[in-house]
Order: sequence, then structure tokens, then C-alpha cells
Amino acid sequence: MTSKIAVIGFGNIAKAIITPLFDKKLLNPKDVYCLVNTKKSLENIRKNYKYDINIFQANSKGSEIIWDCKVKLLSVKPQQLKNIIELEKNKNNLLVSILAGVSLEKLIKKFPNHKCVRVVTNIPITIGKGLTGISWGDEITEDQKQFIKRLFENSSKIYEFPEDLLDIFLSVTSSGPAIIALIIEALSDGGLSGGLQKKLSEELVMEMILGTVSLIKETNLTTAELKNMVTSPGGTTISALRVLENRSLRSALIEAVVSASNRSKEFH
Repeated sequence: MTSKIAVIGFGNIAKAIITPLFDKKLLNPKDVYCLVNTKKSLENIRKNYKYDINIFQANSKGSEIIWDCKVKLLSVKPQQLKNIIELEKNKNNLLVSILAGVSLEKLIKKFPNHKCVRVVTNIPITIGKGLTGISWGDEITEDQKQFIKRLFENSSKIYEFPEDLLDIFLSVTSSGPAIIALIIEALSDGGLSGGLQKKLSEELVMEMILGTVSLIKETNLTTAELKNMVTSPGGTTISALRVLENRSLRSALIEAVVSASNRSKEFH
């Protein structure tokens, strides 16, 4: 793909992006230079990561080599951004940020010697089923765009957006898994209250959700059509839906997505 890639921060998401590239031999581990914040992280990766990558602790001897790489993947926590000091190199180098809520404007100000790209991805990327939104900074060439897409396409489905849509994309796709987990937990607790064992109830709920999603996708049903298929006059389903409407579940979910988006904007 390229001679060298720097990964600044090597947590679960960064691993999920890079590891499939090693697995498919699209990238040589010796061409990847990682920077981590603590000695504990460095030792843990050296001991447990299945590939032998170049890894440095921040501000250690030799760590400045990451700035020689033409592409940098920025994957630190947003609050750690202030600790990263750019070394001036070729202005044609790329910096790809997956930091939640950190705008292109802020990235360009922080890294004036790089072309910046903002990316939002979500936790299912760790099993190769992620959703990734990309917003391009200025002067990114078509070849560079194709290269960056190849970084993510082995672990996620890619969407391109103007930056003003990335916050709502983040709230739906990145905060969404936690909302789904809460719904699974609540439905399985409902099964528990009816006498099912907790583990069995959770399994039934998850299989039901997987089956429902598959049905919608494979038959091109709308959600309204599916709802009508299983809702009969005076039946159990309309009784359940009535409770949810009375408790404003629909409104609560909409407001949750909007709130997450607004919170993301506050980090800009």
C-alpha cells in the first residue's frame, strides 16, 4: 500500500483498522510505526499483539521517526491531542484522524504541515462489521482518497460525507451500539420477569433482532410494513406498542440521537 504508516495511539479501534491489512498481507508490519502513551501499553502490545510492529513510547528516543511516515493514523483520546507536537515535514503528508468530535478546522490548526482527513467509525469495526464515515480536507488527491478508503474497507463499510453530517453520523452509528445494548438488556429483563433464565432471554432477544434485521434487508420491507405484519387487532403486539408509545419511547430515541450529535459538536 505504502512504504510507511504511523499509528499514533494503538487501542482497539486502531488495531481493528490495521490488523486486517496485515492478515491479508496488504501491509507489512515492519512498515508500521506505532506511538503509545505509556510504558505499560508498549509492553502489553509487544507481549500480546500477534504482529511484530515498530512501537515507541511517546517522547522516547527514536519516536520522532513517526513523522517521517507519509500517512499518520491519529487514534488517541481527544483529551490527549494537546500533548502531540507536530514535527515539520513534507506538507504533502496525510493525517487521518478518528478522534470523535474533533473538527477538520481544529486538526488543520494543530497539524499545519499535513493534509487532514476526518474519519468517524464505530465499535463493530473490531469484528470487521464497522461503519465508517469520511470527510475530506482540502487538496486531497484522488489517489490519496483511494488509499485512505483501502485502510478502512477491510473492516467496515465506507460512506463519504460533508463534515457537517459527521456529527449525526457519529451519534447514529457510534453511540447507537450502546443504545442497542440497552434495548437488548431491557427486553431480556422483560423475559426474565416472565420466568425465562437471563442467559436464555438475552439469547432469544439477540437472535430475534438479527432475524428481524435480516428479514427487513432481504425482503426490502419497510419498518412500517413489518410492524403491520405482526400487529393484529386487539393482539399482544399492539398492546406492547401502545405501552411504548404512551411512554414516549420513539421520542426518547430521537432525542437521544440528537443529544449525542449536539454533544459531539461541543468538542469542535
